[in-house]
Amino acid sequence: MRYFLDTNVLLRLVETAHPFHKITTHALKNLKLKGAEFCISLQNASEFWNVCTRPLENNGLNQSIDTAAKHLARFEQLFLYVEENSEVYRNWIDIIVRYSVVGVKVHDAKIVALMMAHNIQTLLTFNAADFKRFSEIVAVSPKDIA
Repeated sequence: MRYFLDTNVLLRLVETAHPFHKITTHALKNLKLKGAEFCISLQNASEFWNVCTRPLENNGLNQSIDTAAKHLARFEQLFLYVEENSEVYRNWIDIIVRYSVVGVKVHDAKIVALMMAHNIQTLLTFNAADFKRFSEIVAVSPKDIA
C-alpha cells in the first residue's frame, strides 16, 4: 500500500523535540513493517523547505540551508518521489470546481489530485479533518496507526 506523506509528517520527522516526533516515527515503522511505500512530491518538499528554513519568530524551524538540504536528500533516499503532470492538473481543476475549493485549501486539493494521478489512496497527515470532504482519498493521522 502506498501512502502520501503530508508536509506536517515530514516536519515531525526532523523536529525531534516535537511531541509528535515519536508518534510519527512509530507510525512509519509500523506501516513499513506491513509493506507500505511512502511518497512525496515537489509540493510538500517545497512546503517543508519553507518551514524548515523560516525564522522561529515566523513559525519556522530556523534551520540552515545545509541542514534543510540534508533533510531533503534523506527523504529522497527513503521515499518515492511522484511527479506532477498534466493528469494532476486536470484532476486538480476537476476537484476545485466540484468541491468549490477556495483560498489556501487549493493546496490540499492539489495533494488529492496528485494522489489520484499516481493511484495513491491514503494520505498520512496530522490534519486529516482538512481532507474529509474529498471522497477520492482517505486521510489517516499517524496518531491512529497501531
